[in-house]
Amino acid sequence: MAEVVRMPKMSDTMTEGVIAKWHKKVGDKVNSGDLVAEIETDKATMDFESYQEGTLLYIGPKEGEAVAIDAVIAVLGEPGEDFQALLSGDAPAAEKAPEKTEEKKTEEVSGPESSADTVTPEELGCTVITMPLLSDTMKEGVIAQWNFKVGDTIKSDDAIADVETDKATMEVTAYADGTLLYVGLEAGEAAKVNDIIAIVGPAGTDITPLLNQKSAPAKAETAEAPKADSAPAATAAPVPSTTSDDSRVKASPLARKIAKEKGINLSDIKGSADGGRIVKKDVESFVPTAAKTAETAAAAAPATETKAITLPTYVGEERYTEKPVNQMRKTIARRLAESLFTAPHFYLTVSIDMDNAMAARAQINEIAPVKVSFNDIVVKAVAVALKKHPAVNSSWQGDKIRFNEHTNIGVAMAVEDGLLVPVVRFADGKSLSHISAEVKDFAQKAKAKKLQPADWEGSTFTVSNLGMFGIDEFTSIINSPDGAILSVGAIQAVPVVKNGAVVPGNIMKVTLGCDHRVVDGATGAAFLQTLKALVENPVRLLA
Repeated sequence: MAEVVRMPKMSDTMTEGVIAKWHKKVGDKVNSGDLVAEIETDKATMDFESYQEGTLLYIGPKEGEAVAIDAVIAVLGEPGEDFQALLSGDAPAAEKAPEKTEEKKTEEVSGPESSADTVTPEELGCTVITMPLLSDTMKEGVIAQWNFKVGDTIKSDDAIADVETDKATMEVTAYADGTLLYVGLEAGEAAKVNDIIAIVGPAGTDITPLLNQKSAPAKAETAEAPKADSAPAATAAPVPSTTSDDSRVKASPLARKIAKEKGINLSDIKGSADGGRIVKKDVESFVPTAAKTAETAAAAAPATETKAITLPTYVGEERYTEKPVNQMRKTIARRLAESLFTAPHFYLTVSIDMDNAMAARAQINEIAPVKVSFNDIVVKAVAVALKKHPAVNSSWQGDKIRFNEHTNIGVAMAVEDGLLVPVVRFADGKSLSHISAEVKDFAQKAKAKKLQPADWEGSTFTVSNLGMFGIDEFTSIINSPDGAILSVGAIQAVPVVKNGAVVPGNIMKVTLGCDHRVVDGATGAAFLQTLKALVENPVRLLA
């Protein structure tokens, strides 16, 4: 008996899936455990294995199409078995439509959108390559470079292009053998996730039907364009007359611009260039008649003791450079805006005496296999403090609050194009040397754009340090979905009061940014007290 195959829910946040690739076609025998398709979820592209056996009788969505959870995507059964009843709820509109008259049928056959003209990539033996989902926050990708050109032979494991995502530059694999027949966009251009970027198939294959289907809506819009433009053109035809028609006066573009800024009528200026053409110096040296009259009156008036000051004329040129926003900067803008305008932020600042920490670091670095920084000490202290204050190690989930029992500390790192936050996992259980080695490795990968999604996902708290830039104190926007973020300033040599006497000291200010939905003021203050005690007595981190 025939059975339907439905779109599975492959992640806790998945609402629909995209068929990235079918590994079976209608008529193929499918056994339990066979790879049927690759499905793009909101997290990653995953293999979909069949839990049923039979012959593949029907395939619903095509490659690149999105399907809602539990929707029918295929039917398995015995060869020749009638399965139409199973599709009654998912039948295409064309199947449900009433019979058309003979005249309408004739028109449909001759029309450009006739079903007879609909060609699938499978019928042509081609594979359509779409922009893959390369990170959980990716909305679109930019083609950094193509590694092949149209006409080249492609193997299934070839990286046909490098794509710049919001996190890093990653390779796109063809997953198909054949000839590169079509490239949808040039290097430097962006495409949304699941948009067609290339087609691979047998050499000489005519892919025009596929491209015509893709561009049909665009052509329809183009056909309407002249109608939309005709009205404005007719309206713009009559040009209103002005008091003095400057358009008939011979003048350089720069002279026109300066005259417009100064409110000078070009008709009043006498040009000094060939044919009486007005140039820049003519406009700058022009004195309006009203101004001349005023000067004459001033000359006739009795001289005063105050002497007029004449300033030289300076004309500057406004210049700027525009640069396209890259994927990383787009994502930073979107995610931080969402965090700031969604999570109610409040901030708490405390000063930490760093004398003991400085002495302890010097001793540690005498025997440590890698150099330990003050930031490493802060990361370790934060992880230990979070264990004692789990409310700060939490996140808002809408209808519930998640209290994380593990401490994954995100370390904000500035790179050329923006900001990345790799994660030191289970930092409370790692030594200072271990943390230092991980952070240094992340820094090298970040500069080389080699960080992978697994490196920056899963933080429960974030540390941002601008002390190395001499910043005394600052506030940060919370790295969602974390419930808090710590901003670390520079160590300052300042006078401090100890035992009733003013003595030299070293102070570092840290500011805790909290999401008030999960962290209250007293909770954040208690966390900072614990953190301050740990950093001021680093031996407690080694106990």
